[in-house]
Amino acid sequence: MATPAAAPHGGDNPYGLMAALEQGGTIAWATFIILVVMSAASWYIMFTKLLEQQKILNQAKRVRSSFWGTPSLKDGAAKLEKNSAYRQIVDDGLRAQEEHTKLTDPIDQHDWLLGSLSRSQQAVNSKLGNGLAVLATVGSTAPFIGLFGTVIGIYRALIKIGAAGQASIDAVAGPVGEALIMTALGLAVAVPAVLGYNWLIRRNKVVAEQLAAFSTDIHGYMVSNGAVKPALISAKPAAPVAAKPATKA
Repeated sequence: MATPAAAPHGGDNPYGLMAALEQGGTIAWATFIILVVMSAASWYIMFTKLLEQQKILNQAKRVRSSFWGTPSLKDGAAKLEKNSAYRQIVDDGLRAQEEHTKLTDPIDQHDWLLGSLSRSQQAVNSKLGNGLAVLATVGSTAPFIGLFGTVIGIYRALIKIGAAGQASIDAVAGPVGEALIMTALGLAVAVPAVLGYNWLIRRNKVVAEQLAAFSTDIHGYMVSNGAVKPALISAKPAAPVAAKPATKA
């Protein structure tokens, strides 16, 4: 009587990821390594850009609450972080105001300041956009890289069928499993990259709108010699005092 074959242990699974990579050879390993590198790069970019965006959003809150309460732009700039996006816009505006008086053929101060503030704002937006092209590339190409591994797995399955002369489960299970694993890996890399790209683009738009509003306020303040500036965030209003009842004569 034949003894039934013992069930494979967890580490000896012939249809797991490592077994599929070993059966696939160099092409399977190369595809897997490329997908791992793409995934690591996309997650790194998502976390770093998220922290960078959150830092600027926190700076916007401090600007609204304290910057405009100072007597001058220089005093307000001193309250901002040295390397902050808002500090850069203020410093560029003050520098442009000083440089305008040095022009041998001066143009209108309004246009000169507007152009300088716009360049400063665009520089910040450009920095925020760095790395997003990598996420877009990963999101669009990772499924095809996984599909390449899928095609190789199916090709190996067909070769085994031709060599064996029949389509037995034992002959094609390994290569077909390898093909499905590569497809799943490609999707697992692409989906987070696409979602992260769309989310970061939306947050960049919010940051750009806040920077544009601040740049407009700085421009209005400078061309009006401080007469025009946004209203400060008012403190919490005091509770109304109840009216005293009228007394009889």
